[in-house]
Amino acid sequence: MSNGPSKQLCIERFLQLASISHITEPSHNAEPASGDAMERVYASLYRSLTEFPQTNCIANPVSASSTDNYPEESIINTLEPGDKVQYRASYWSSQGSDDPKTPETLIYQLKDKFCVVTEINLHPFKAYFQMHFPVYSSRFVWFRMGHPKSWNEMDQNFMRTQECADDKFVWTYTSEMFQVAQNSSTGIITDLSYDIITCYFYTVAHVQVIGRQLSPAFRIEFSEQSDTVSLKYDSKAFEFTMQNAQSTQNDSSGHNSNNVADNDEFEMDRDE
Repeated sequence: MSNGPSKQLCIERFLQLASISHITEPSHNAEPASGDAMERVYASLYRSLTEFPQTNCIANPVSASSTDNYPEESIINTLEPGDKVQYRASYWSSQGSDDPKTPETLIYQLKDKFCVVTEINLHPFKAYFQMHFPVYSSRFVWFRMGHPKSWNEMDQNFMRTQECADDKFVWTYTSEMFQVAQNSSTGIITDLSYDIITCYFYTVAHVQVIGRQLSPAFRIEFSEQSDTVSLKYDSKAFEFTMQNAQSTQNDSSGHNSNNVADNDEFEMDRDE
């Protein structure tokens, strides 16, 4: 494949894009793009990485590795922006474990099959209804990105069956491990006399994934058999999205000229 300047800019920004093995532009023909056409596609891709609007990318939760009380403490509660819904505490809770190092996994489906994630915010839950307001937070967290091995398996309700869907995905990216800020008791729950440790729990009040949705202008296809990654480009959809983005930016430029933080690293906020 060509190694033009636009391609290099894309890869410098997101190294995972280096795995793209060929590009097609269905609106023109089914043959792989080459030369000037490929440079044009990468130039458009770079603009989409930096100029497409940033939105909340989570569509719905897929599964949790464990849940203490389903559905009251389901992963679906983490879509709520706060820790209360109609005077009721809103959070996900793992099952208790006697080992504080027991890992837990939350899996979410994004709104688009091709998203560029720029920010992840994770808010542990503070138990305001318990003595000393403990925060049941993990000490470390990391993030993975991937795609389903089979979209047919995504019709299963993993939350209801209490099954973790971790092995249903091909994980193509794993972040470094991030330390979670601790500002209260960290995942320790005691008996009624509050003097004997019995179990360790993790709880999460809210998860937010911010990024840019690149479809339908760009689509990614994975071939497990040939171990290739294909990028499909729709120039008309790209131009339409860019026009909408520029129109929105022009409408708001007079009020907030610095309203978008363009970060390439995943970020995590803590609950106060």
